[in-house]
Amino acid sequence: MQFLAEPMRSYYIEKYPIQSLFSFPITPFIQVYQFERGEFIFKEGSHPEFMYYLVEGKAKLYVTHKNGKVSLINFLQAPTFMGEIELLNAERYSKGIQTATQAICLAIPIHAYKDKLLTDATFLRYLCNFLSQKMTMISEKHSQNQAYPLENRLAAFILLSADQNFYKEKHTEICEYLGVSYRHLLYVLAQLCEAGIIEKESRGYTIRDKERLQKLAKEV
Repeated sequence: MQFLAEPMRSYYIEKYPIQSLFSFPITPFIQVYQFERGEFIFKEGSHPEFMYYLVEGKAKLYVTHKNGKVSLINFLQAPTFMGEIELLNAERYSKGIQTATQAICLAIPIHAYKDKLLTDATFLRYLCNFLSQKMTMISEKHSQNQAYPLENRLAAFILLSADQNFYKEKHTEICEYLGVSYRHLLYVLAQLCEAGIIEKESRGYTIRDKERLQKLAKEV
């Protein structure tokens, strides 16, 4: 994690203004951080110091079960808030968020401005809508797992999770996320390779025909 001071701080605040989401001047309180791929924004069980607004990049939301199994819950794409649950709830943050690409986040110190945020009707109205949309998206993902062939869902997932046209997610995590068997996943990946849409590399898969991959994904 790298703290970005002036003039980069001003650059990102001007490029991604979020003042309209608040009724009080929020800009003076904002800090800007850059996370490299694979860094944890939140570790499970941690007590976040910031509520982050992801403005560039992608991140993965994880949860570890009591039996030690780790599940991928969702992919987060900019723009999105992270740490909003900690703001609303005194419980420790129970899920981990790890970057899938390099990411830029606008950060608001939670404890210093919690009371101010929780009495801001403009922000709370936006947050209610944001959380509602998040829950709807999660519900839609589960319904899509039942309604669409794996070829289409996998194409959409590869486009979602790829970093600069390179896909390298763990097969075991994706099987659970998409609700398919390991064997079925490998079979469909092989089909996409044979069709020249993706190409297997030592560390993952390179997207060779993004247009055809997007066409498959649009079916979802």
